[in-house]
Amino acid sequence: MTQTTVTSTTSATAAATSSGLRSLHLIRVAFSLIWVALVFTTSASLVSTDEPTVIAAVLLVVYPLWDAIATLIERRLTGTGSTNTVSTVNMGLGLAATAGMIVAAFSTIGRALLLFGVWALLSGAIQLVVALRRRRTVGAQWPMAVSGGQSVLAGATIAATSASATSNLSTVAGYSAFGAFWFLVSVIALSIRGRHEKVLPAAPAGRRR
Repeated sequence: MTQTTVTSTTSATAAATSSGLRSLHLIRVAFSLIWVALVFTTSASLVSTDEPTVIAAVLLVVYPLWDAIATLIERRLTGTGSTNTVSTVNMGLGLAATAGMIVAAFSTIGRALLLFGVWALLSGAIQLVVALRRRRTVGAQWPMAVSGGQSVLAGATIAATSASATSNLSTVAGYSAFGAFWFLVSVIALSIRGRHEKVLPAAPAGRRR
């Protein structure tokens, strides 16, 4: 196999991965926006001392569960590599948070917020690591890196203020809304990179600078 063939195969794989990630990120944007809308219309008034309603409990359980499912899909899209172990940890974390939310549903909003904050902090740190590792193979990972760093800070804040009498579910709705924004920015960044890479092969081979 010639070097040109190897390069072409690698580029095709990277393009397919980028396309799959764009589609997945758009789905995540839609999910987050629907989730935010449901929280604001049904559960935003619930404060830390309240018991979760049935709707609030379902929303809290579904969020980390969906993140675990999305991580599995993302892992299949990107194939094997150095991020596999990290993504496995992230899936396990999402499932653990899902189980914890089921327990928190029988407790108070404050405990649910504490668990959500810890999960957001840890999953954000993992997202940051994955973005940094994937930047060479897929590229355009800066939105995910920023999103991961923001998730760490937001998770720490949510956990630290979870016992406050004024803490409510609108806090996590805001967290999810920012997440949707960065996934959308990621779609745009990946699209721009994809178009740029399509143009590069058209340049004459002898004109290298």
